[in-house]
Amino acid sequence: MLLMKMKNGKKNTLMKKNKKSKYKFVVIKKKKYYFYKITWADITGDSSHSDLHTSLGFMPSIMITHAYLLNKDRKNIRTFASYEVNDELFSDRNVFPRGCIIKMEKILL
Repeated sequence: MLLMKMKNGKKNTLMKKNKKSKYKFVVIKKKKYYFYKITWADITGDSSHSDLHTSLGFMPSIMITHAYLLNKDRKNIRTFASYEVNDELFSDRNVFPRGCIIKMEKILL
């Protein structure tokens, strides 16, 4: 919220002006949920035989997820991609261990 000084005759009064967010979000039950691009490392598996050189070149997959941030705490990031318009019902949910997260970027409008 911005406060602006306005001259009203001889008086100076303060008017409140709502500042628009420059980031994409949805409002569900009066709570804002921001939209993120999450870059994260995923386990990559292979059950075949290989030599040392091939095994040492085996790397995790770098994944991208686009979703709304539901919650984050010291250990986990929780997201959702679908939701019920008139209720707090979330679908297409994920939970990421913080150690897997490479980068989180809020999406601009």
